[in-house]
Amino acid sequence: MLTTLTTADWIVIGMFFTVIVMIALMATRKSKGGVEDYFLGGRKMPWWLLGVSMVACTFSADTPNLVTGMVRESGVAKNWAWWSFLITGMATVFIFARLWRRTGIVTDLEFYEKRYSGKAASFLRGFRSIYLGLFFNVLIIGSVTLAAIKIGSIIFGLSPTTTVIFGSLAAVLYTAFGGFRGVVWADFFQYFIAMLGAVVAAVAALNLPEVGGLEGLVSNPAIQDKIDFLPDFSNPSVWVPMLLIPVAVQWWSVWYPGAEPGGGGYMCQKMLSAQNEQHSVAANMLFNFAHYALRPWPWIIVGLASLIIFQPDTAAMQQQASEQLTSPEINQYYNTYLQNYDAQAIPESIRDKVVDLHFQKEGLSTLHKAFPDAHPQYLKNDAAYPIMVTKTGAGWFGLIIASLIAAYMSTIGTHLNWGASYLVNDFYKRFVKPEASDRELKNVAILCTVVLAVLGGVVALTVMDNATQAFDILLLSGAGTGAVYLLRWFWWRINAATEISAMVSAFVMSIIMVFAVPDGCLANSVLDHSTTRLLITVTVVTIIWLATVYITKPENPETLRQFYALTRPGGPGWKKVVADPEIDATALEPKDAKWDMPLQILCVFIGIITIYACLFAGGFFVMLRPLAGTILSIVAVSGAVAMWKISKKIKLR
Repeated sequence: MLTTLTTADWIVIGMFFTVIVMIALMATRKSKGGVEDYFLGGRKMPWWLLGVSMVACTFSADTPNLVTGMVRESGVAKNWAWWSFLITGMATVFIFARLWRRTGIVTDLEFYEKRYSGKAASFLRGFRSIYLGLFFNVLIIGSVTLAAIKIGSIIFGLSPTTTVIFGSLAAVLYTAFGGFRGVVWADFFQYFIAMLGAVVAAVAALNLPEVGGLEGLVSNPAIQDKIDFLPDFSNPSVWVPMLLIPVAVQWWSVWYPGAEPGGGGYMCQKMLSAQNEQHSVAANMLFNFAHYALRPWPWIIVGLASLIIFQPDTAAMQQQASEQLTSPEINQYYNTYLQNYDAQAIPESIRDKVVDLHFQKEGLSTLHKAFPDAHPQYLKNDAAYPIMVTKTGAGWFGLIIASLIAAYMSTIGTHLNWGASYLVNDFYKRFVKPEASDRELKNVAILCTVVLAVLGGVVALTVMDNATQAFDILLLSGAGTGAVYLLRWFWWRINAATEISAMVSAFVMSIIMVFAVPDGCLANSVLDHSTTRLLITVTVVTIIWLATVYITKPENPETLRQFYALTRPGGPGWKKVVADPEIDATALEPKDAKWDMPLQILCVFIGIITIYACLFAGGFFVMLRPLAGTILSIVAVSGAVAMWKISKKIKLR
């Protein structure tokens, strides 16, 4: 079943693209400066624009699909996998945002040659510019593009190539020629379209006769085991990996773009573009509030409603299908089908049975019946979101499609500009042609933007479905390194060798854990194989980089002093540098300087409580529990007031 857009839908989509073109033209006219203007907007960006841009670039086309898939598979509590990153988000607000802004650098990779010295610092900057700017970035662009392919295939029957070309073209234009300024202004417009579309999709889902509004939703037996905000604490195999590990380990130990411990990546790019420290801090605060407290519930509502409309197959039915598929008379044909999902390669007499059993085994029979022509490669639990949005009316459906396009373009635009900033500022300008003019660097940046978009599309079209192991390696390769990114600001003894040892050991461990250690050897009665893999990697990598700290020599004292004078992080971790008897300590730290870390940590703690209170207050209102929602709303308001009063005592430039 494919969906046809009405005239009203096309008008809405046409208006959306008209505004995008106008933004691209405006940004292109204003983008006439050098590299700093192209990648940072001349460091003149206001907090409200940056905060919305931060939210928009983390709101990709696959995010609603991801949340819907989580809800369908493991319930609302599964979202703790990303809700836990609020902890590092609030630490960035009150601790790291101001430090990044003080560095005055163009990209976060430039940090390496501010904090460290010698060839090791240069190596880190050069290697990570290619690794992150090209390889890692292309894979992320490919994964986001794959979500767009799923939407185009399931809703409209578009070919993957058509979806990639038309989905990427506008984003490439305003990013390549408008630079960072084009990205953030497009993000600003796209975010509100994306959120409006998400709300419309949720309202449409609730109004379906089978759902019966909020009352019908929360009382429906089909979702009763999915609506709890917290996992089942009577079952350690559920709550330990779903809640304890993300909250206790994941947030500080794992590096991943958009949720880096201590900030970094494209989030850091937006902090560096802020007018001053106050704007950097305020932008991050706005991002965390909108990202965690405002965005999730429309998607969760759609996910819960989809469980009513498209009920998953029971565990008994899935087991029955699995047993039939392993029978000798069917198994050989099923293996043929799994190679490329080509049902035509199976004898006609058994073809429909094999396909139906496949979807029953995956728990997706109802989704398959609703969209029998959808490619099995794309028809998963996360496809329930685009399927649900097809049930909206004319005009509104066009708005939702525009919102999904907006979500896709905002993420792609940010990644293209961020990746190009690494390739141009930290590789081409630093190692290839330091004397390059601003005009030449801008031309190289435009070329890099186009190349990244093309490579991301190629990855999505050719290898993304079969890149599971490669993607697992990239994710796991950041495990255990997060603590280094936190401590390098506050402990003088962290050196370039520390970061290199953490980076290399994490990559080696990821290879070993993915390829050499079978999943069955890692799983146990409490932890699944992925959680065990993460804990082992974090432990080994932490031991290695700590040993490296004490085995290797510290950084050049002059480099450390210059870095401290530039950023002034304060604290006992820099006492040996500041207390050096051979220098005038007042050159590094004014006599009246006060270490604000205790107040900052207090604000982080209050901020976490405040945002979680907002998040769950909204959830309780959605679940028609107004008393609990009101109590948490009071907690949130009280926390916000306390946080505001305390934060005013923290010195900002």
